[in-house]
Amino acid sequence: MTWQIALVFVLLAATLASFMREKFPPDLTALALLVVLIATRLLPMEKAFSVFANPAPITIGAMFVLSAALVKCGAIDLFFTLIERSAGWYYGVVVGLLVLVVGAISAFVNNTPVVVVFLPVVLGLARRMQLSPSKLLIPLSYAAILGGTCTLIGTSTNLIVNSIAVAKGLPSIRMFELAWLGIPTLLTAAVYLAIVGRRLLPDREMLTSILSSEERREYITEAFVQPGSAVPGKTIAEAGLTHRRGIRVLELVRDGIPISLETPRLRLEAGDRLLLACRPKGIVHTRGIAGVDLISELNVGLEQIAAHEGSIVEGVLAPASELVGRTLRELKFRQRFRMVVLAIHRQGLNLREQLDSTPLRAGDVLLMMGTDPAIQALRAGQDIILFDQAPLPARAMNKRLPLAMAVVGAIIATASLNWVPIELGALAGAVLLCATGCIKPRDAYHAIEWNILFLIFGMLAMGHAMEHTGAAAYVAHNIVSFVNYVVPLDHRAIVMLACIYLVTAVFTEILSNNAVAALMAPIAIGVAVALHVNPQPFVVAVMFAASAAFSTPIGYQTNTYVYGVGGYRFGDFLRIGIPLNVLCFVTAVLVIPRIWPL
Repeated sequence: MTWQIALVFVLLAATLASFMREKFPPDLTALALLVVLIATRLLPMEKAFSVFANPAPITIGAMFVLSAALVKCGAIDLFFTLIERSAGWYYGVVVGLLVLVVGAISAFVNNTPVVVVFLPVVLGLARRMQLSPSKLLIPLSYAAILGGTCTLIGTSTNLIVNSIAVAKGLPSIRMFELAWLGIPTLLTAAVYLAIVGRRLLPDREMLTSILSSEERREYITEAFVQPGSAVPGKTIAEAGLTHRRGIRVLELVRDGIPISLETPRLRLEAGDRLLLACRPKGIVHTRGIAGVDLISELNVGLEQIAAHEGSIVEGVLAPASELVGRTLRELKFRQRFRMVVLAIHRQGLNLREQLDSTPLRAGDVLLMMGTDPAIQALRAGQDIILFDQAPLPARAMNKRLPLAMAVVGAIIATASLNWVPIELGALAGAVLLCATGCIKPRDAYHAIEWNILFLIFGMLAMGHAMEHTGAAAYVAHNIVSFVNYVVPLDHRAIVMLACIYLVTAVFTEILSNNAVAALMAPIAIGVAVALHVNPQPFVVAVMFAASAAFSTPIGYQTNTYVYGVGGYRFGDFLRIGIPLNVLCFVTAVLVIPRIWPL
């Protein structure tokens, strides 16, 4: 082992540790890795910057745009009626149908927007079936993951691994070639979830269930502390503005400046303006407090916030949201969105204390209250995805749906027939959809998850560094030597294929699937070359295993989404996901050698 190989392993360990600790965003860690590889001369600068010419990230970015255009034009809306009409059917039939429908869509549309769009539909279906949403949301996520394994464009990991294989001189995977493995696995998962889902999936409360029926009927109003009364100098509790009396103080404004309610020894002063959320009995009690008067009943020349009935909604924080990493206080959340956060759901816990000082994370579910106009304004944004109601069909864009579907169909057809490279077809299609108004250029840029692309660039650089320094060959040689020592000659190739699959699948449960794909593909190809067998089965194994993340809520982005929404705990994914991982492993080991001979 040379010092270059040793240093590469140290950097790789540090990178994986940073991914697991989540102190820094994964894309920042990956870019920092790229800089360090160049600075330490483990990778020549020309070779390092060549990753930005890799066609896979370009194709992935274009596919984000194509998926967003299909969603905006209402392509997914066509399936809503089919799902909604299944409410009266048997649970197993509903789950099986849900898995097949969502899986079929995810084979061509990026799986994250599919899950986001179907969230309110599935929540409404759960209400009509009188089921906890947690009985349906994990199957929704798993279906989106498995659907992406059925085609070359179904998930970004397929495109990354394929680009690495092509760069090493291997033939490209055809558009529908992966369906030989993806479809049997999707059908297996549908049967498995239909049979055991009701028993293994938990009954978990959603965030709104922590509120009583009376708490859901609150009114937002504003009060004024009268000068010369007995209230100035008292704390909020001493003034009688308590939750027990049906009153919650949302904000205190003094001299035009919001004052933190967590300020020690906070006492009211004359002229203070209080934003209150009151139950009906709270309104009555507030009127009875001498010295605290509702502004709507006064004529004091102040800008009034009349009493409005506050609606309770839930929303999940989008991964690319600019709110991530900042506290509600830093964001001035109420002033910015005219909404009040009542609770935050994170990693199976409902947080109701010190909300203003809690940094937000991607995947957090926020329980919020606001007026109908404020909710509609929030719904129009892209930082928080509301799921209080099913999205309206995109009627204004439906006329462009045939054009959008024709463009995507043409991309798939030309790539399948090897007429046009997939990266050129996808990029041309994205440009055409923008030019024809199927999606606005601004929305197209916003649809691209740039953090994923830069993560891929950084990990591709690590793959190049492992090859350049000989680290990949070193790992492959030692793995093959060990297998040759303990496994008979006739079974070495299939055992090594199973090992590559298992290592990739385990890494995927705790790291980014794209990072694992970029890391494991060169090693898998090196192992196949060292064994003197066909590398393509190993390429397919890495493709599939890098997406097969069912046992943790952090292994795949769609799992993270439903984790908060469904009120799941970490162990829920282990209980339902580990058997599915075993089924996928067995299916892959049986199918891959038959379709792609070793």
